[in-house]
Amino acid sequence: MGGAFGLDEDPSLLDTMELAARLRTDPDRGLTAAEAAARLGEWGPNELEPPARMPAWRKLLAQFADPLVYLLIGAVVISTAAWLVEGAQGPPLEALVIAVILIANAVLGFVQEARAEAAVAALQRMATPTSTVVRDGTTIDVPAAEVVPGDVLLLAEGEAVSADGRLVMAASLQVAEATLTGESEPSVKQTDPLPGPVGLGDRVNMVFNGTGVTRGRGRALVTATGMATEMGKIARLLAETEEERTPLQREIVRVARLLGRVVIVIALVVVGAILLTADVRGTAEILDVLLIGVSLAVAAVPEGLPAILSVVLALGVRRMAQHQAILKKLPSVETLGSATVICSDKTGTLTRNEMTIRRVVTASGEVEVTGTGYQTDGEVVVRGQPTDEGALLDEVRAVLGGGSLANDASLTREDGTWAVRGDPTEVAFLVAERKMGELSAVRSSRFHRVGEIPFTSERKLMSSFESDSTREGRITVVTKGAPDVLLARCTRERVAGQTHPLTDDRRHRILTAVEQLADEALRPLAVAYRPIEAKTLPADVEPLEQDLVYAGVVGMIDPPRAETRDAVTEAQRARVRVMMITGDHPRTAARIAAELGIVPAGEPAVTGVELDRLDDESLRQTTRTRSVYARVAPEHKLRLVDALQSDGNVVAMTGDGVNDAPALKTADIGIAMGRTGTDVTKEAAKMILADDNFATIIRAIREGRGILANIRSFLRYLLSSNIGEVLTMLLGVLLAGVIGLDRGEGIAVPLLATQILWINLLTDTGPALAMGVDPPPADTMRRPPRRPGDQIIDAGMRWAVGFIGLIMALVTLLTFDIQLPGGLIDGTSDLTGARTAAFTTLVLAQLFNCFNARSDRISAFRNMFTNPLLWAAIVVSLLLQVAVVYVPLLQDAFGTSPLGAGQWVLCTALASVVLWAEELRKLALRRRR
Repeated sequence: MGGAFGLDEDPSLLDTMELAARLRTDPDRGLTAAEAAARLGEWGPNELEPPARMPAWRKLLAQFADPLVYLLIGAVVISTAAWLVEGAQGPPLEALVIAVILIANAVLGFVQEARAEAAVAALQRMATPTSTVVRDGTTIDVPAAEVVPGDVLLLAEGEAVSADGRLVMAASLQVAEATLTGESEPSVKQTDPLPGPVGLGDRVNMVFNGTGVTRGRGRALVTATGMATEMGKIARLLAETEEERTPLQREIVRVARLLGRVVIVIALVVVGAILLTADVRGTAEILDVLLIGVSLAVAAVPEGLPAILSVVLALGVRRMAQHQAILKKLPSVETLGSATVICSDKTGTLTRNEMTIRRVVTASGEVEVTGTGYQTDGEVVVRGQPTDEGALLDEVRAVLGGGSLANDASLTREDGTWAVRGDPTEVAFLVAERKMGELSAVRSSRFHRVGEIPFTSERKLMSSFESDSTREGRITVVTKGAPDVLLARCTRERVAGQTHPLTDDRRHRILTAVEQLADEALRPLAVAYRPIEAKTLPADVEPLEQDLVYAGVVGMIDPPRAETRDAVTEAQRARVRVMMITGDHPRTAARIAAELGIVPAGEPAVTGVELDRLDDESLRQTTRTRSVYARVAPEHKLRLVDALQSDGNVVAMTGDGVNDAPALKTADIGIAMGRTGTDVTKEAAKMILADDNFATIIRAIREGRGILANIRSFLRYLLSSNIGEVLTMLLGVLLAGVIGLDRGEGIAVPLLATQILWINLLTDTGPALAMGVDPPPADTMRRPPRRPGDQIIDAGMRWAVGFIGLIMALVTLLTFDIQLPGGLIDGTSDLTGARTAAFTTLVLAQLFNCFNARSDRISAFRNMFTNPLLWAAIVVSLLLQVAVVYVPLLQDAFGTSPLGAGQWVLCTALASVVLWAEELRKLALRRRR
């Protein structure tokens, strides 16, 4: 997959124009769409080769590679041997039935795994990365898999590099290449050809697939894609590694194995008891006893648990993706359901992420900017009236024009609407500028960018260096950033088109205006500039960000999402604490947080400066009581996550910028923004919010808790049902004389081996899978989060499983006793009829148990009809049982005889005791709590 276009020389040694000629591409206009399509067909998609897929026939055979299946195969051998010993008369029905069940189990496991793989593959397609390229002279986004050699690849801060390429432009470009070279520090890039061959880490004019841009922007000619990239070469060398099971899957396997060992011991006890108590004669009967023991061991262990678990997790995660929450790994469901704290950014997550400039404050006064969002309808007004030409309007033009120059966003007209690209804060300047008529066109024709210093969270500034055509190409520095930071770099102020010294009194008044904006929940951002007498930039440009002329400050707002307050309330009701961690002004953060119900009104935010003064223990104490943090840097987010985790919390952290990646990786659940998040952030995160909406996080937690509740439900169901089978056989043998089973007529067992296997096949898969898609319980978000150390199968579940299993066994044996002559209650049926009734009672009891198992405390009669799939599984199971009882061929295979109406009533009534007994237990549990 992919290619290197037949280059026979290291591209890092070539001049960019020579390289472009060899690649047959234009560094400015890129490839044509037709040429790109042709190269995609020739070189293939830009993807690493996936691990070799196991053929379907091998996957099917793998279903038989299990010790429990070996027991089934042993049962077939024993049954066949018994048939041969008895003279091989007629078909070996018992062996055939077990073989059919064996094959059916394998097919079910194969289908379940296929469904799980399909669900995970669908999730991966939903998170397909994209790349920005130039084709036919136009900037477009294409799937990363469609990037081809010769493409012109555009790079920006926070984006992942999707192919190997030779840089033709680099503006303060730095790339993190640790995944490829092991270097912890980002590589500073440039465009000059290298004088000679060097190692991978020293090819500073190249970028490589799988790395991430941490600063600046660039343009590269793609030289290799897919397996021809440096990352692809490494991928070829990697040995295949087996994917580890999730903690939940390991626990399930551990429980299944433990149960298997216990059941084998019980099976041996049952076999021993039969041999000691029954009149076993001849090899055939001994083989029958062994067959019962093997069948009991096999049937009592839910060998389909891991496959069912994978299907339930995959379907649940796919359901979450449909609600805009994309989990990259199935195990994250377990962690999500355990989250105790959500650390959320404000902009775009708690709010709409449509920044709108509402006010501009300059030396001559202030103006209001009407309109909302990214529509350019609106105007600049003073006290509701359009602003006249004059000093104030001149200053407002300087602020909005300057903010639009120090800007990497774009605003273009597409199909009658405005299409935006870039940071919402920067888009807000472009939108406000459009509301001032021809200002945008004048700015575009007058200035041409010749350099820049990108914004970073540490600097809190961005500067653009513009060649000014009205000053014969001399350069003007334009800077925007946090008012307090920017003001410290200003020595003068623009007043009515002139510059005046910036006095201490004016500084105080400007900061007071900034505080007033923040008090009104408006985010303040200041703009300054500086003309310099030069036409070229020096090597070190950062000193040019001093001695600036202050132009003014804007107040912008990103209103809270309408649904966020309800989501915060639901999180708090679920005992999940919500914290706001933002780079915004402390007063803006505190006001928005109070409006959303995160903190009481009037509670101030903790600032990054205050965090710097706290040691680790003081920080832990602060995080216990304070929930809003403002003006924080990425390292503060990391400290907050560490402090919360050390205090025993399971932390979900949101982020979008490249500098958020360390905190997201450290958090238990890192959540990247799907729309505004960078590729680097998405790579570090465990979950992606497709709609950047805080309410989606709460929906995901609700869904995650629901999935865990469903897993507990089908585990409760499967384990209690299987324990019921084991106890039925064990108690049936031990109490054979009491219930009239020991009649001196050979082997005295309540159920035949094939009947046990049939129950396991009939009741395990369908109802258990249906429970896996149950709607979340009504009280899911009223319970505290599950603690990470808690076992899925805890003491309470083990007790309930044993209780229900015992009730099942007792009602099954009671049915047997009622039907069979002798025992405690004298009956009239023969052994086959009594065994059929007991067999049917156990099946019905397990079907009644479906309703019990849906919750460990809520009555089965609440929400009984909310899962139609469960009812369908029950009806199908019931019809199959009726077939086993009445169809002659199945009667021969499973040792049954027809039941009368009265017997069905008896079986149903006794089986329902399972339901009523569990209802009483739940009632007692609810009252005690």
